[in-house]
Amino acid sequence: MRMQRERGISLVGLIFVIAILGFIGLLGAQVLPTFIEYRAIAGAIDRAKKDGGDSVKTIQESFDKSAEVGYITAITSRDLMIERQDGQLEVSFAYEKKIPLVGPASLLMEYQGSTAKSGAKKKVAE
Repeated sequence: MRMQRERGISLVGLIFVIAILGFIGLLGAQVLPTFIEYRAIAGAIDRAKKDGGDSVKTIQESFDKSAEVGYITAITSRDLMIERQDGQLEVSFAYEKKIPLVGPASLLMEYQGSTAKSGAKKKVAE
């Protein structure tokens, strides 16, 4: 009787795959909350622009209310960049989150956003 060679993953291979998946899972568990906070900030500046109208102070107050309700701790209303573009106020932000990994290694996440429509074309005088 001829023995057939078994195919499959060895115990060492299985442990290696589980370790890699565990590391990816832990990394994802640390990155996901920062991304969720970024999305909350992006939504808060959209609401602040809509609610604030044409006043910098009103936009900042509206953002502070949204930040309190949405547990936004990465930035405050003073960190917002509010400038006039094409006759209306546009709100933008930029910040970094540093996630410590192992020893001296860390992951730096850079977030930025704006209420300005990036695809909007400016009018050209003819």
